[in-house]
Amino acid sequence: MPEAPQIPPGSRPSGAAGEPRPALPGAAGWARWLWLSGVVIAADQWSKQAVVAWFADHQPLAITGWFNLVLAYNKGAAFSMLADGSLLPRVLFSVIALVASAALAWLIRMPSSSAATRFGAAMIMGGALGNLLDRVRLGAVVDFIQWHAGTAYWPAFNVADSAITVGACILVLHSLRPAGASQ
Repeated sequence: MPEAPQIPPGSRPSGAAGEPRPALPGAAGWARWLWLSGVVIAADQWSKQAVVAWFADHQPLAITGWFNLVLAYNKGAAFSMLADGSLLPRVLFSVIALVASAALAWLIRMPSSSAATRFGAAMIMGGALGNLLDRVRLGAVVDFIQWHAGTAYWPAFNVADSAITVGACILVLHSLRPAGASQ
């Protein structure tokens, strides 16, 4: 049997015969953005575990005249929409979180994505996955931050919701920048 021809090093196509493929151009360091998502998830889960351990349901602790900490469980979406207790919202929002996270991870890896886009996407992904963990583990999302003015109360929210909001604002503001503006 004839011996396979020898290919000189450096002349193989990239990724052939077990050689590592080069990183996508412009996507170097994309993993650090996934770390940001991980930090959001960790902060969110830690804060929720602390509130669940220290607070009774719906017993607010006044921090200021306009800010409370209160333990609430949200079985629906934002502002408790679709919180009828059925399995549909839990499954629906879990699937949405997974699909959105996959799309956001793809956006983070895109070579053409700016740092602002990656930051916003990582924040949203961390928030979505933080709330997903609650839905899977508890069947509801733990909320505990409550703002109010007199007797007008904003619905309770959490660290994950805050990260989603910050990330979405960054993406929107960045998209409004004129074309060609510096990254």
